[in-house]
Amino acid sequence: MARPVWTGVLSFGLVTVPVALYTATRSHDVRFHQLQRGTSDRVRNKRVNERTGREVDFGDIVKGYEVTEGEYVIVEPDELEQISPGRSKTIDIGGFVDLAEVDPIFFDKTYYLGPRGKEYAKVYALLVESLQHANKAGLAMFAMRGKEYLTAVRSENGILELHTMHFADEVRDPRTEVGDLPEQVKLSAQEIKTAEQLIGALAVEWAPEDWHDTYEEQVKKLIEDKLAGREIAVSAGPAPEATNVIDLMDALRRSLDSAREGKPDDRAEKPSRRSSPAPAAATRAPKAAGGKKSTSAKANAAAAVGQATEIKRASATDSQQLAGLTKAELYKRATDLDIPHRSTMTRDQLQQALEQAGRPRRAAS
Repeated sequence: MARPVWTGVLSFGLVTVPVALYTATRSHDVRFHQLQRGTSDRVRNKRVNERTGREVDFGDIVKGYEVTEGEYVIVEPDELEQISPGRSKTIDIGGFVDLAEVDPIFFDKTYYLGPRGKEYAKVYALLVESLQHANKAGLAMFAMRGKEYLTAVRSENGILELHTMHFADEVRDPRTEVGDLPEQVKLSAQEIKTAEQLIGALAVEWAPEDWHDTYEEQVKKLIEDKLAGREIAVSAGPAPEATNVIDLMDALRRSLDSAREGKPDDRAEKPSRRSSPAPAAATRAPKAAGGKKSTSAKANAAAAVGQATEIKRASATDSQQLAGLTKAELYKRATDLDIPHRSTMTRDQLQQALEQAGRPRRAAS
């Protein structure tokens, strides 16, 4: 069981329940140590007094606010606690809001809120059920680790979740941050309709297990290859090209056709086509004397037809099996086969690449 990162009391009105706060997410980045190039010597960060060059113990470090250059107002940790009495021990809900009204940009980090003891199960369950039925989130201020947070408390899957939020003045104005934003662009009704149809054709159900950190997998593969002394093969894939405004409608139509057929677009197919074997040239069986095919030619032709039929049946069976797999399962098979560019493929592209990888090469006659 994980240790709570904070304990205190959650309250709204006269209803209170002791709660504990737990981290809801985790990072699984590949961690590296810093080394000096050419050696195995670790490079470490230390707290050093910049005037004396000597290392300073953590307990001897205080906070300082610079008033003028070189002049500071010193603030002790317990002084920060004193200016917010109760806030560091209480999540006091001051109002309720519909989550649909809150722009996702305001949300920062998610925590789980659990009851601090079985004796508080009924009060906790009351909060869970009431928030679930009301479809609201409670807004509250509370302090943790020397910082005050605006939070939203909601009910999800039988547990309370707490989302820390940004304050309004912390959210940057996109008009001042992002260049080249379109002001007034004239779009035809047909362009908008086709784009909406494309969005509808590519609509999927949210399945988080279908999505993977492919960059982390590639980093681990790089480490394994270097450890085994294998040559590092770089697979960059095709460079994306911007859609020409003149060709926008054509690109939309072709994308929509591909989506309806369940096939990747032409640009995405190119890597697979380059990696697949070129089809063998068709050859005509030589005629025997008198204009009749020889017995061996007939046998070879019959065998070829039979082999082609079996291959076609096997391919159809493989396609049916692959069609029943999720994107995550297809991606795992593509990883096992080391199919290039798999991290950039859609589900349908992964299926097509696996089908091509499973087709036997035709022997040249």
